[in-house]
Amino acid sequence: MSQISPFPPGARAPVPGVRRAWWRDFTREHWFVFVVASLAWLFDCLDQQVFNLTRDGAMEALLPDKSKVTEYASYTTSFFLIGWAVGGLIFGALGDRYGRARMLTFTILLYSLSTGLNAFSTGFFDFSLYRFITGLGVGGVFGLAVALVADSVPDHTRAPALGLLQALSTWGNLAAGLIGMGNGALAARHLLPFGLQPWQSLFLIGALPALLSVLVMSKLREPEKWVRAREEGRSRGVKFGSYAVLLGHPRWRRHAWFGLIACSAGIIGLWGIGNFHPIITGDIIARTAAAHGLSASQLASEKAYWRSAGLLLQNLGGFLGMLALAKLAQTWGRRKAFALALLLSFLSTVLVFKFMRHTSDLYWMLPLMGFGQLSVFGVFAVYLPELFPTSLRSTGTSFCYNVGRIVAATAPFTVGQITKNLGGNVEGFRTAGLWVSVVLLLGIAVLPLLPETKDQPLPEE
Repeated sequence: MSQISPFPPGARAPVPGVRRAWWRDFTREHWFVFVVASLAWLFDCLDQQVFNLTRDGAMEALLPDKSKVTEYASYTTSFFLIGWAVGGLIFGALGDRYGRARMLTFTILLYSLSTGLNAFSTGFFDFSLYRFITGLGVGGVFGLAVALVADSVPDHTRAPALGLLQALSTWGNLAAGLIGMGNGALAARHLLPFGLQPWQSLFLIGALPALLSVLVMSKLREPEKWVRAREEGRSRGVKFGSYAVLLGHPRWRRHAWFGLIACSAGIIGLWGIGNFHPIITGDIIARTAAAHGLSASQLASEKAYWRSAGLLLQNLGGFLGMLALAKLAQTWGRRKAFALALLLSFLSTVLVFKFMRHTSDLYWMLPLMGFGQLSVFGVFAVYLPELFPTSLRSTGTSFCYNVGRIVAATAPFTVGQITKNLGGNVEGFRTAGLWVSVVLLLGIAVLPLLPETKDQPLPEE
């Protein structure tokens, strides 16, 4: 009687007593799925950081009242995050219903093309509209990518693969920083083509990932686990991608709501506070430039360069933070790693917003903040897919990760209003960021209400 091998075709069975690297059990197909999903999320993150780099410059160019630049820059972020949340909810459910690969292709195309349209904005309102549409596509990618990998690779490789997928996303952030620095250098020498401003050229670069969708459309297949579960589910009447089931089933509802609260705290830490560090960086550079008598055009190019350099420093730390906390999630357990990541995010935020005052501080404080704030996302990638069954994996992951964007979207408004009430200057912004960062501690409080999934199989109906 023949026996079915527990190892995927093309992968060698491990030798007893010998520890193998998890990636050695990947077949060529596993690698293809992992690389495509990682690139989709990497380019998604590049798009996010292109926005962070261009937001202030775009508002300076498009707003007639320059005193409102900081306030309105916060509002554009909120429109982006709301679109992100809506897109995550829509495409997360569609991914469970119609396929992770198919929906992933569409979301890449959507966020790439709408990012390109941002380069042609003429005012605050159309800029915000394009950001909202970009957010729809960006919001769908994370849940689809992690569900695609979770359902495609062998179980024992799932956690390290997802941790690496999330860590590699910082390469998109780093690429954005390097591209931004190069873009700033070209702008300083008046070498940008077609009379483009720095913020416009960066948005056009952000449209390039649309090319990836061509590859995805022609080569990527749906995971066999999802195909099989969908066929079996049809015979049993299981509803795929149903928010009524997600929020109606006692177990999945509990995971969804408490997962949402924990995720929201981490998302606010990065997107409501940390990603606004270019405002502080720009102020430090402006004071330094004033002491050296730089012209207005020279100051603009210096700000563009150093905002990008700050992003680079932040994400060098973030890459290490994601790897470290994803690894701790595999050894300590998901909840302990999550709690530590949220604590590190809070402490590093206080460090930057309170104490970063000189150019020399940028070199070590921004990497520490990146380590803390982005480490939370390394745990997200490992933990969230393990909380939901195949029929709700993309839906549940997207619900926790992307509805958190709606909550996080209130943070820029809150920071903007507190800043306005404190005089509308950078010192008021620093104080506002410190107050809002307290929400990171609230995320730790709900973790005991979620299950520990370390060394557990993926849940099923």
